Amino acid sequence: MKKRILSGMRPTGKLHLGHLVGALNNWIRLQEEYECFFMVADWHALMSEYAEPKHLKEYVIDNVIDWIACGVSPEKSTIFIQSRVKEHLELYMALSLITPLGLLERCPTYKEQLREIANRDLKTYGFLGYPVLQAADILLYKAEVVPVGEDQLPHLELARAILRKFNHIYKQELFPEPEALLTEEKRLLGLDGRKMSKSYNNYIALSEEPGSIRRKIGNMFTDPARIKFTDPGHPEKCNVHSYYAAFAPERKQEIDELCRKAKIGCTQCKRALAEILIKLLEPIQEKRNKLIRNKAEIPLILEAGEKKARAVASATIEEVKRLLNI
Repeated sequence: MKKRILSGMRPTGKLHLGHLVGALNNWIRLQEEYECFFMVADWHALMSEYAEPKHLKEYVIDNVIDWIACGVSPEKSTIFIQSRVKEHLELYMALSLITPLGLLERCPTYKEQLREIANRDLKTYGFLGYPVLQAADILLYKAEVVPVGEDQLPHLELARAILRKFNHIYKQELFPEPEALLTEEKRLLGLDGRKMSKSYNNYIALSEEPGSIRRKIGNMFTDPARIKFTDPGHPEKCNVHSYYAAFAPERKQEIDELCRKAKIGCTQCKRALAEILIKLLEPIQEKRNKLIRNKAEIPLILEAGEKKARAVASATIEEVKRLLNI
């Protein structure tokens, strides 16, 4: 039997190229080898977006459309919305009862987010408990494997610490310890060289129109040391070059050499990159538009996914409630 995977994504805006290289391409590969549960983590989105939830439902549907358009298959994977499966919050509550406060306060991601996200009040009970809900998501499906980058390992270890305590208190090995499936870090910087973020508007959405892609790529920062066309370039310092590495690795060496020898200008280089990205996104956008036209398809996919997720989740919760005597 295939091992089970649980992974999710927060619907906080339109999906972009960073989501494609950082998660979706990996999900598409994993669904061939594992029993995959892919979750639209809307409760997690509300942990930081609670004050501005008006576009949440729109982003949920839009994100699922992008997942499927990129190749996540409803036939091979279970696609569902977190909030539609009430057992997530039930297990979250049960795990909250036994989770030490200090364990959450020491979480490095919690501290980092408090520092980095200054435009939202994250000093809330909900945000502090974010890792407990994350643990509940994983344990609810008794996932054996969780795909993570190295920076997310502390969250998985925290989930393991919670499940060990639960198993110890109730003297039953109810939850298996999930293993980390370390994924290759593929972080794509934003078009301006900063972290890719909707608040910076420095990304290319998977649904971006060709004209917009050309404009955005045309405004990308390049090698600051290259002033004139005849100046040799330094591709290792150029953000445009990193996009070639991510989306056209077969062209990377050629562009590298042309740049170093000043045989290609930054404008020409960016124009070529824009066309590569337009061609890359073309089949995704064709499938996306087809899904949008067939409005009934996405709700049916989500209903089927919810039914499959609930079947597993409800069985787990029954076991938990039996142990808690409720």
